Amino acid sequence: MKVYIETERLIIRNFEDSDADGIFKLDSDPEVHTYLGNNPIKTIDQAKEIIDRVKKHYEVNGIGRLAIIDRKTNDFIGWSGIKFEQGVREFDYFDLGYRLRKEYWGKGIATEASIESLKYGFDERNLQKIGAGADIDNLASNRVLQKVGFKFIDRFDFEEDPHNFYEITRSEWNKAKRTANNV
Repeated sequence: MKVYIETERLIIRNFEDSDADGIFKLDSDPEVHTYLGNNPIKTIDQAKEIIDRVKKHYEVNGIGRLAIIDRKTNDFIGWSGIKFEQGVREFDYFDLGYRLRKEYWGKGIATEASIESLKYGFDERNLQKIGAGADIDNLASNRVLQKVGFKFIDRFDFEEDPHNFYEITRSEWNKAKRTANNV
């Protein structure tokens, strides 16, 4: 699996070993982990382990999370992308996710990267349905999912916290003809 997507602002690509510092900045921030179990990483080695796990997803499932890079500054912003999710729900599914460094919050990057990830999942990988979950109290994340076309399905508990579960089908995506410019 090799992914390289460019938008006006972003480069979305496979993780590289050189992303460890960016992952550390992202996942060591307690605010970033507010809705993620409040367990930020503490060492650069943990960041390297995250990258290794993502690369393993590429090998095993042919799909996984992707690094988001600022096209102008080459700064590591965070990640987005689709991975094959097992053990979160009572069924396996392809999951859209995203996580950004807090200095990039509120700039439309999660929406833009999510749209590109959905395009990749439906157009390049020919997926028929993609799911996504968000802590019910994470209003910004829930808004992003709704904005890019996901439909609320139900609530579920993950790590003892209530989450909303959303889905979007290939036909719904094609009908919406969403692009980063019209959302």
